[in-house]
Parts: sequence; structure tokens; C-alpha cells
Amino acid sequence: MKSSPGKSDSNFEVPPEKRPRHIAAIMDGNGRWAQRRGLPRIEGHRHGVAAVRRTVEECVRLGIEYLTLYCLSSENWKRPKSELDFLLRLLEQYIVEERQTFLENNVRVVVIGKREGIPSHVQREIDKTVEMTADQTGLCLCLAVNYGGRAEILDAVRAIAAKVAEGQLSPNDIDEATFSAHLYTAGMPDPDLLIRTAGELRVSNFLLWQISYAELWVTDVCWPDFDENLLRQAIRDYARRVRRFGGLAVSPS
Repeated sequence: MKSSPGKSDSNFEVPPEKRPRHIAAIMDGNGRWAQRRGLPRIEGHRHGVAAVRRTVEECVRLGIEYLTLYCLSSENWKRPKSELDFLLRLLEQYIVEERQTFLENNVRVVVIGKREGIPSHVQREIDKTVEMTADQTGLCLCLAVNYGGRAEILDAVRAIAAKVAEGQLSPNDIDEATFSAHLYTAGMPDPDLLIRTAGELRVSNFLLWQISYAELWVTDVCWPDFDENLLRQAIRDYARRVRRFGGLAVSPS
């Protein structure tokens, strides 16, 4: 990564104010990418890490503030153990090997999701990277690991219910801001743009509350082939859309 931390790429025709503040991505198609090439599924995941690296680098160059990547869903535990073990090793390897790059490029790493089931040695490396980058002020890279949107919402409901039961919170005072503050993503803005690769037209239990008004962008390209040009195309398309948030578009004078 050779970009200048905090400086947006002036060669990109979409001005900074029209770029999404927060991009979320469902990184789909690693297995299919490998199978089409006669390779084991794990090779698709290996090449998918390179796509993660490219995407993070480009977000830094473009001055994107938040990037949330769906790394491992709570449903992925249904996959073969050998594949899950490989995915967790890849995650650990990535989080260790990229530390210095994160620091040099002012990237702050956060992780959302359940810790249960994640091996302790992987948790230690995640925690170390999160701690080392905690004071960074550039791109916030949010990794969703063992994450499920419904589980997140249930956890928020339980936390709010406990405060009500303890008399710390009145039911009449619960609003959207209260609920958002109890989600895993508390303190982060909602995604403006949701990217999904491999042509699937569903959100797969990802950030269900947060993507209520996100712009969706789907490509048939599998994640290992996702690159800087596709990311820029998604941002171009986003910039051309009119975001109404349930209201009416304002006609230009």
C-alpha cells in the first residue's frame, strides 16, 4: 500500500463529497471461482485475501472513511471443518501480516460478531491488531467475523431490555438512536453502499438494521476477481443515484 494516509485520490472523477462515507461488502463467490478453474475451494479463499488487500488499499486512496467486510457469517459453521479451519488460518495470517501496513496507512481495525467458536490463538491476534491500531484516524476497517444480523439485533434487544428491567431506561425513551447505540456497530455511520459479488441478489443476514437505506450494487464477478476498477465503478454508480430516504427527490432549479 503506497497511498498517502488521509489524502483522497484527486485523479478519480467522483468528488470526495459524492463518494460513500461507508462501504460494506458481501465477499461472495470464492468457492465458485475455484471450482470453475478446477481448483479446491480453499484456493478461492486464498485468492480472496488478495482482493481484500486491493479493496482496502483503494479505499485508503479514495478517502473512504469506513469499510465493513463480511468475513465469516454465523451460518458458515455449517461448512466442512477443513474449510472453516482454513478460513480461520487465513484470517489470522491476514490480521498479522497486515499490521505494519495498517499502521503505516493510518487504518483502524475493528471486529464485530461473536467470539464463541473462534480459536483462542486467533482471538489473541485479532485483539492485538485492534489494540495496535486503536488510535488510527484514517480508514476504519470493520471485519465481520462469526457475524449474523439477527443475532446482533437480538443482542441489542436483550441489552436494552436489561436496562429497562434495572430501571436505567424507560421504554418510552427507546428510539432508533438508542437501538443503534446497542448494536455491534455502535458509533459507526450506517453503510451508504452495499456491494455484493458473484451475482447473488440477497443480503444474507448482513447488517440488517444498518443497511435499511444503503444503495445496493451487485456484480457477477466473483470476489477473487474484484479489483480497484470494479470498486470505482460501484462508487461511480452510487454517485449517480438520488438517495430519497423515503421522501421525494428535490427537482433542480
